[in-house]
Amino acid sequence: MIVLLCALAAMTGCGGDDDPPASATAPAAAAFPVTIDHAFGATTIDDAPQRVVTWGWGSADAAIALGVIPVAIPFQSYGGDAQGVLPWIRQAVEDAGAPMPEVLPDTAEEPPYERIAATEPDLILAPYSGITEEQYDLLSKIAPTVAFPGEAWATPWRDTIRIVGTALGRAPQAGALLDDIDAALATQADEHPELEGKTVAMVWDTAGTFYVYRPADARVEATLALGLRSAPAVDALASGDDTFFYTLSRERVDELESDILVSFADTPQLSRAFLASAHGRTMPQVRNGTVAEVVGKEFIAAVSPPTALSLTWRLEEYTDILAAAARAVDD
Repeated sequence: MIVLLCALAAMTGCGGDDDPPASATAPAAAAFPVTIDHAFGATTIDDAPQRVVTWGWGSADAAIALGVIPVAIPFQSYGGDAQGVLPWIRQAVEDAGAPMPEVLPDTAEEPPYERIAATEPDLILAPYSGITEEQYDLLSKIAPTVAFPGEAWATPWRDTIRIVGTALGRAPQAGALLDDIDAALATQADEHPELEGKTVAMVWDTAGTFYVYRPADARVEATLALGLRSAPAVDALASGDDTFFYTLSRERVDELESDILVSFADTPQLSRAFLASAHGRTMPQVRNGTVAEVVGKEFIAAVSPPTALSLTWRLEEYTDILAAAARAVDD
C-alpha cells in the first residue's frame, strides 16, 4: 500500500533572520511548557517554537494551516511536484507570502539528520511517520521531537492536527480548524442529498493487487462524512485482523457489492484498464455505471490520508464525482 495520505492564520517561524510579529507568537506563548506523550515516551516543549521541522505526512500541512511555516519539510514523491512539494502546501505557502521551506531529501531508510540539524530547529514534528525508536533518539539530540502516539503510519488525521496544535501552543486554533473542516464536509453533504444513505466501497486495483479500504481508513472516514455508508460487504469480505485495508482476490471482486464504487488510479489509462478488465467487468457497480473514478496522483494523495490542507483542496470536485455516481444509482 502506498502511504500517502484553507485559510492561513498569521505566519511564524519562516526560516529567515527576522523575528515573527508579536501578534503571531503571543497567543501561543502562554501555552508553554507543554508535554506530549507518544510511542517513545514524552516530549516537553518549553517555549513557543520558532523553527519547526516536519517529517512524515500531514504535520507540515497542520503547522501551515495553524499559521506556522516550517523551516523544512520532507520531499513527497507521490503527488508532489519536481521539487517534492505537494500542490496544496505550495499554494498555502505562496498565499501566505512566505518563502518555501527547505525540502529535505527523499531518504527511504532514515531521516537526513545532518540536513535537519543544519536548519537549527527548535522542534521536530513527526506524529504521522515511520520513525523508529533509534531514529527518534537521534532526532531528539537535534531538537525536541514529537513522534506518533501509537503505531507508525497510523495516527488518525484529526489527531495529527490536534498533536501539532498542542506542540505549537495552538490547541484552540487546532480545534477551530477541525470545526471548519467538519463544516466544509457538512456543507458538501447538504448540497448533495443524493449521497445520503447510499453504500460505498473504496478500492485500488494496482500492480496486480486489488486493495479494499475499510471504514477505519482515513480516506473512507472522510468520505463517509459526506452522508454515505460503508457497504456491509467491505467488512464481510475482510480476512484476518487488517484494520485499514485488505487485499481481495480478483476472482471474488464481484462479491464486493455496494451502491457506489470509488476507484483510485494514477492515470486515466489505468482507470480505464481496470474498468475494462475481466475482473472489473464482473463488479455490479461497473456494469451499472456507478463508479466514482478518482484519478491522478495529486488527487489521490489529497485523500490518502487527508490532511489539514488537502482534505478541502478539491473537496467540491471529489463530492461532485461521488454525486454523479449516486445519481446513476437512482436512474
